[in-house]
Amino acid sequence: MKVNRLGFQDYRNLKENELVPGPQVNVICGDNAQGKTNLLEAVWLFTGGRSFRGARDQELIAFSSQVGAVLALDFEAEEREQAAKITIGRGAKKRAAQLNGVDQPAASSLIGKFCAVVFSPDHLSLVKEGPSMRRKFLDAALCQRKPAYARLLSQYSRTLAQRNTLLKDISYHSELLETLEIWDEKLSGLGAAITIERKRYLERLSEAAGEIYDGISQGRERFAVRYDSGLLRDGGEEAGYRERLFSLLQNGRKEDLNAGFTTKGHRDDLLVTVQEKSAREYGSQGQQRSCVLALKLAEAALLAEALGEKPVILLDDVMSELDASRQDYLLNKIQGWQVFITCCDPNSISGLSQGRTFYVENGEIRG
Repeated sequence: MKVNRLGFQDYRNLKENELVPGPQVNVICGDNAQGKTNLLEAVWLFTGGRSFRGARDQELIAFSSQVGAVLALDFEAEEREQAAKITIGRGAKKRAAQLNGVDQPAASSLIGKFCAVVFSPDHLSLVKEGPSMRRKFLDAALCQRKPAYARLLSQYSRTLAQRNTLLKDISYHSELLETLEIWDEKLSGLGAAITIERKRYLERLSEAAGEIYDGISQGRERFAVRYDSGLLRDGGEEAGYRERLFSLLQNGRKEDLNAGFTTKGHRDDLLVTVQEKSAREYGSQGQQRSCVLALKLAEAALLAEALGEKPVILLDDVMSELDASRQDYLLNKIQGWQVFITCCDPNSISGLSQGRTFYVENGEIRG
């Protein structure tokens, strides 16, 4: 999978222009706040996901634009050239998207059509931050590998929101209480399906990341990651997850009604260990960064396996956060992939001797 051309108009601070990258390493240099990350973010949006920086769509539009932003991507996937377009309208509720000239129901319809793996400074906190960040990492990886999972997550979110609305309404209309069980059944079915998908994927991810970590540590340390869920702690077969979650919802009904929202359900986590000890609690900064590097490289490898081709790699200002040995390991593992690297100084990247270099200043690109 390769980006042949990225075009943009009224997108953040980027001047109307285009980027024509090389087929392998592309280094995007510039001082802070010049627009380097905006380029990577624009590429990422074509995966069908939200901004990896957590920005709202309206924040992606240039201040000077009264209409909105337009992005265009020419790319190679499935052994053919394809074209996608995203329009972010000023005041619009959602992005509009086209693929090969055909209007899509939503920008999320692009999930699985163009795929990329992003590694940003925020990911370096993946091990030491709270469970929410690790769940987001897991879900983002799964959505590209299996687009049906994105629809499952969307269904779960809508059902959860509807159940929460009902919990609030019941305090004013007690006759609605009898309808709560319908939503409990639906939510438990969707929640169990999500748990199964996460658990199965993480088993593959743990194996792949373990091999990569072994290479980073030169065999000196053992790495593992496992899925921690209340549905799994007492063992049992996958077929029983739905019933367990349904029981949790039933038993927590009084608490939910008092709170006015669902208090039970997905509080799951990824438990990362080095030498059988929690990397979050006992790992050094170097060990934690090695864990993240192993997880992100494993994510890329599993996605390539599922697609039958290599996704695009986006490295946003992370090279300066890695020491020379980890930089070398990362660059060696992604040889032959199309890679976009942002940095302030290309000389700070160890072992970088090939590829194209672009410079960004005040939203203007040259190179």
